[in-house]
Amino acid sequence: MIENLSLDELKANFNNNKKFKFGTYIVGGLLAALLLFFVYRQLIWVPANEKSNDGWWVAMNYISKDSTDQAIKVLVPFVKNNDGKTGGEIGQYLLATQYMKKGEFRKALKNLEGVSIDDSYIRVFSIGLQGDCYSDMKKYDKALEIYLQAADAQENELTAPMYLFKAGLVAEKLKKKKDAEAYYTRIRDDYPSYASQNRIEIDKYIARVSTK
Repeated sequence: MIENLSLDELKANFNNNKKFKFGTYIVGGLLAALLLFFVYRQLIWVPANEKSNDGWWVAMNYISKDSTDQAIKVLVPFVKNNDGKTGGEIGQYLLATQYMKKGEFRKALKNLEGVSIDDSYIRVFSIGLQGDCYSDMKKYDKALEIYLQAADAQENELTAPMYLFKAGLVAEKLKKKKDAEAYYTRIRDDYPSYASQNRIEIDKYIARVSTK
């Protein structure tokens, strides 16, 4: 075993045994790579990632003023320069919402599909907004598929019933009354507070699509 070898024996093995020398190089290289990765992450990536969260606030100022074009002008280079960082992903989500305002749904979809973030609500909203894009493009089959993905992405009292409701409305457009009834009924049974808080008379929707 290597741990039982003396220093001289290790040197001899290194100098005379090609396999031993090659293995030593590999192990050493891996350790060096791990060390470099750790240093990079702690000293460069982590501070840069945290700093990236400051950038999208500039765009939020324009968004709050409904200055869509100016927000896009700020967000496009910001997203490009912060790709993969938390702030960059949030910026990409915001950029998609601004493209949607302009009716540029394909650009919005491209950005929404690229959002990768741990925040559960932004992740779900990114899926749901894709459904909105397809719905506005009158691609109702795809919209229905995406809304159901969004509804099932996370179990909560906000996004799950909201996207189930949108799925029901799109299902009605597709003349899928039985499916729409199932979505509305699920809201009534599993998320009763959602309908009341949003003043949605869910029983009327169920009755409208009932296939008695």
